[in-house]
Amino acid sequence: MTATPREPTFQQAMEITAQWLGLWENGELSDEVLADRVGELVASRDGGRGFFVVSLAGDCPLMDRLPEPLVLQLRAAGAGVVDLTARNLAMSTAMVLHHRRSGDGAQQAGSERVRQRCTELLRLLEPQAVKERLETLLAASRDGAGEDVAFLQRWGYDAEQKSAISAAIEAVAE
Repeated sequence: MTATPREPTFQQAMEITAQWLGLWENGELSDEVLADRVGELVASRDGGRGFFVVSLAGDCPLMDRLPEPLVLQLRAAGAGVVDLTARNLAMSTAMVLHHRRSGDGAQQAGSERVRQRCTELLRLLEPQAVKERLETLLAASRDGAGEDVAFLQRWGYDAEQKSAISAAIEAVAE
């Protein structure tokens, strides 16, 4: 008999999240229980990545409603959640332009929804942690400086996409 891994893989985290969101949507999981489970999931990097891939991009309204217990758990999770949300903001913003250029309205709308969900979540997370993380991302997208330059280069974002990312970052503070 093998022990179950304490930290889920990225794939496991996506599957777990999809299952939990379905139960939550059907009223079979309370906001509090879901928040506790998500809190445990986002404690690891792959768990957090899996949670955000499914919850930000999916059709479940969780990230549009953001129950208070969930917000408290995501705030408590700290810098890891702030970092993943900031990166998702950047990636979804860049993809809005990519899909617009290729004429894919459905994918563009999906990326716009992810961008909006990230913006709203960042406004609810710990303000100082968000400010510091977004300043780092802004330095890379606007000035080509700092720790996030490699992140933006890895995805091959062009000047227009970086400009859109800068605007999205500034919109968080509005």
